[in-house]
Amino acid sequence: MKTTIKRQDLLGPLQQIIGAVERRQTLPILGNVLFKSSGGDLTLSATDLEIEMVARVKADSPADFQTTIPARKLLDICKALPDGAEINFNLEETRVSLISARSRFTLATLPAQDFPSLDEIAVQQAFTIPQMVLKGLFDKTSFAMAQQDVRYYLNGILMELESGGIKLVATDGHRLALSHASLDIGVSEDRQIIIPRKAVLELSRLLDSGDSHASCELSQNHFRVETGSLIFTTKLIDGKFPDYQRVIPVDGNKTMQVDRETLKQSMSRIAILSNEKYRGIRLTLSSGNLSIQANNPDQEEAEEELQVEYDESDMEIGFNVTYLIDVLNVLGSEKVQIKLKDSNSSAIMSDREDESSLYVVMPMRL
Repeated sequence: MKTTIKRQDLLGPLQQIIGAVERRQTLPILGNVLFKSSGGDLTLSATDLEIEMVARVKADSPADFQTTIPARKLLDICKALPDGAEINFNLEETRVSLISARSRFTLATLPAQDFPSLDEIAVQQAFTIPQMVLKGLFDKTSFAMAQQDVRYYLNGILMELESGGIKLVATDGHRLALSHASLDIGVSEDRQIIIPRKAVLELSRLLDSGDSHASCELSQNHFRVETGSLIFTTKLIDGKFPDYQRVIPVDGNKTMQVDRETLKQSMSRIAILSNEKYRGIRLTLSSGNLSIQANNPDQEEAEEELQVEYDESDMEIGFNVTYLIDVLNVLGSEKVQIKLKDSNSSAIMSDREDESSLYVVMPMRL
């Protein structure tokens, strides 16, 4: 087998699919990328048995062939070659030679027939959505996903498909993020799926912020997204997501509004002297004023006061400052609105001008 690929035509697809290649894999072949040429088309595939990515590549490839090549070594070689370089691939038995100008690399291959692939998916539902919308939903909610929680269904994002739109919900048990996009995606019946954490992070990275659309397909156990030259498939988490509506407070009777960037900067400064393990800060509210305080086991203290829009009764409440800053990072408005009830009840944070997203943060005992 001989084929020629321009460096820039190979580098982009390799960078797209490299996220599916585990650094520490149980099977050596999972560290390889599958090269497959058929009818003049060349595709690259990578998988970790949970997600699979397939990218199309422009290449001068007259013959049909397939092999697997070490993914990260190939990516490092492509990055190191100069712009405009052409790479000639020459496959001979268990070795592949890469020749570009005066550079020559020989890599070990593994048999293509041993490369695993995800099961064929029997499509039950399909819809199309602007990539920008789907990426925005992931970006606004993914930070609240759990990491390696024993409640495995929290290690991902709930996607709710409805005739009037799409909703994403993430929670780690201490906070909740919800974002909704109202648009007709053409689904025939309502459906809930849980997308695993790794798939969410990869999709957020791969989706475009432009006007192009993504074609999505759902089966019983898989979710597939196709964007131009890339096909992304993930297994779904088989579990029941908790009833998130029950944890969204509806009786918050105290509302505070404050400049988002000012609050974020203040909290970032106060957080420096918070307890490194628990990250707790105290908010003290009075008419038109917010005091933010933190202390740590070394008897160090920090305090800052802000002018806010608040004319309810005085109250104190504690929060994990990291959770609050995470929300402030994804809100896009100039002002943030915080609804409170008392020191033992969760707060709702939202954009004053955009009701499509809301965030619930549980309080801390200080």
